[in-house]
Amino acid sequence: MVSVNVEAKEFVDKLIDNAEELDVSISKLNNGATIIDCGVNVSGSFIAGELYTTICLGGLAQVKVLIPGDLSDNFSLPVVSIQTDFPAVSTLGAQKAGWSVSVGDFFALGSGPARALAKKPAETYKEIDYEDDANIAILTLEADKLPDENVVEQIAKESNVNPDDVYLLVAPTSSLVGSIQIAGRVVENGTYKMLEALHFDVKKVKFAAGSAPIAPIDPDPLKAMGKTNDAVLFGGRTYYYLESEEGDNIKEMTEKLPSSAADGYGKPFFDVFKEADFDFYQIDKGMFAPAEVVINDLRTGELFKAGYVNIDLLKKSFGL
Repeated sequence: MVSVNVEAKEFVDKLIDNAEELDVSISKLNNGATIIDCGVNVSGSFIAGELYTTICLGGLAQVKVLIPGDLSDNFSLPVVSIQTDFPAVSTLGAQKAGWSVSVGDFFALGSGPARALAKKPAETYKEIDYEDDANIAILTLEADKLPDENVVEQIAKESNVNPDDVYLLVAPTSSLVGSIQIAGRVVENGTYKMLEALHFDVKKVKFAAGSAPIAPIDPDPLKAMGKTNDAVLFGGRTYYYLESEEGDNIKEMTEKLPSSAADGYGKPFFDVFKEADFDFYQIDKGMFAPAEVVINDLRTGELFKAGYVNIDLLKKSFGL
């Protein structure tokens, strides 16, 4: 079985080997772990964002920043394009932000290949029937500061590897790389909702692709979180190729997949989050979905489409 940690290591090496030109910083901790700063104390770059997002996806996707990315005749932004032939494993087995890393006063949302070693969360790996037994652990952290040896020790322990085999990549939401990697979750938002909200067997999804605009970078972390989420909720386009079985109602699932099908749809995410007293658990998780969904049923040849890109809400979120 393919290893998301082994596959991602190639792209980690590219970041390390080209650190200066990509404007990322590489450091070694006393326990031997490698820390790759992609936006905390450095500016990062478009290519660093592509590599970071590819690593999030376990090295099992093609990621490209396309400039310009037209959303309408009078509004355009750069977009992140994602293609994967391993939709369930790359998005839910790696990219999903399924590991809350909390050690002392350090907290980060953890995504990427090491989740498959630590099985964070275990249910996801049962549902997609995937496991990894690599001897290296690669994790991307959405955080505003860099982790220390204590953080590494915890991650190494839960991943069952030595600390000097741990590679941690860090990018705040309020950074170019952070904005790119969140837009790069556009396909994962759809597979996540298929599995978690609609209880569809995502192993039936054979290929997937998508794109989302790169949100403007905002130095305010909460506002940045709102804008980056809105880039996917209001601007994300996705395409899924799946093999249904008798009894699967693909038309109904397609209609329920887009963000516009959620109860809380209609406001920028920051406003919704504020109304929920900044408590994620008070928000309809069905909101975390792409704006537009197209599904091709490979068994029947049928094509289904639901949702739409909402230019007005994107402009409102981005301050236009």
